Amino acid sequence: MRTDYSTQELMIIAAAREIKDFERIFVGMRLPITAYGVAHLTHAPNAVGLFESGVARYEAADGMLYTMVDAPNQLGAAWTCGMIQILGMLSGGRVHAGFIGGAEIDKYGNINTSYIGGFENPKVKLPGAGGAADIAAMAERLIAIMNHEKHRLVERVGYITSPGFLDGGDARKRAGLPGAGPSAVITDRAILRPHGASNELHLSTIHPGHTEAEIRENTGWDIKCAPDMGDTPEPTAVEMDALHQIDKDGYWR
Repeated sequence: MRTDYSTQELMIIAAAREIKDFERIFVGMRLPITAYGVAHLTHAPNAVGLFESGVARYEAADGMLYTMVDAPNQLGAAWTCGMIQILGMLSGGRVHAGFIGGAEIDKYGNINTSYIGGFENPKVKLPGAGGAADIAAMAERLIAIMNHEKHRLVERVGYITSPGFLDGGDARKRAGLPGAGPSAVITDRAILRPHGASNELHLSTIHPGHTEAEIRENTGWDIKCAPDMGDTPEPTAVEMDALHQIDKDGYWR
């Protein structure tokens, strides 16, 4: 196993690999900002980045981005507008994939960013939805990024901020949600993907240096393995070079 990359770098590159060329991507905050840049410099030069702040880009910003509203994100943008115009891309069915994070995710990919401990008497009040519920409901597919801890990957979230497959199976379709739902959950230990008629999240790949036993210990339900489960491919030299071009100071790495 190589040791010349960090867990964060692997997560960013794994996220970048989920982006396909010519897609319109709702980029989100934190690691996906860098992931979009890596994808653009490697395998997806024609992917369009959409930012909730009202920015659309044909290429990564020429300058470090700490948030989506930083000035370099507007300089050279293809389109600067308002939030409603960008969110309108979702309702118009024009977004292929979107990235979001969360405090909790359950085995059907439902995400909580609102309340820990329930709505009536929460132990913790979280930031809320922002545009995450719109992305989860209407993007063609959803990609989630979060740390792999037992209190985060739970049997059932206490509050559904952003819908995954709801109760599993075809519950999402019956609810009338247009998007196909979660396609990947990228954690600091593994990648999970829905599998089978239930659409339950299964262990798809394990990151180098981690084990199935460790992942089970840190997952709040009895996680199953996908039939083709394997190892997460290590970053290539090309991917690492692209990452260092986008994040020159190592802020997100």
